[in-house]
Amino acid sequence: MNWESRKIILGVTGGVAAYKAVDLASRWTQRGAAVRVRMTPAACRFIQPLTFESVTRSEVISEIWHPVGTHDRPEHIGAGDDADVFVIAPASADHIARLAHGFGDDVVCLTALAWDGPTVLCPAMNDRMWQNPAVQTNIRILQERGFHIVGPGMGHLACGSTGPGRLADLDEIDEIVSGLIAARELS
Repeated sequence: MNWESRKIILGVTGGVAAYKAVDLASRWTQRGAAVRVRMTPAACRFIQPLTFESVTRSEVISEIWHPVGTHDRPEHIGAGDDADVFVIAPASADHIARLAHGFGDDVVCLTALAWDGPTVLCPAMNDRMWQNPAVQTNIRILQERGFHIVGPGMGHLACGSTGPGRLADLDEIDEIVSGLIAARELS
């Protein structure tokens, strides 16, 4: 697969697992892909945009009102014009609900609303939050809309609990993203 012609949008929402998304961005950039990172204000509290900018060599967008866009269009719309896949990792319970119900009050949600390609959603949260019926309903809604869900892993969580809720293994996320990119390359 030719990664050098590939473009990935990486949405990062608020949660302790935000630091793991840096590894994903770095992997894809090292292979030659252009990685465009979009961060929510909550994500910026966990990890600084500069970290992503350092590994992707690309500006991070974290504000809705960012003045410059691709193709002279707003960034949250133009970003998807030539991208191959949109990955949201980690996806918090709050953002899963926002995505399921069409909210557009941050750059990750706005990008998702304007995006019409494959979306990979990687939930990460407390185990009780993950098992909450509202979260599970929102996951089903997104699956019905064609989102590729990479369910959380089991293990020790930052809150001290043990159970489902950890961000999925990065190799698993990478494998799904690679498969989607390969499928687009063949089409």
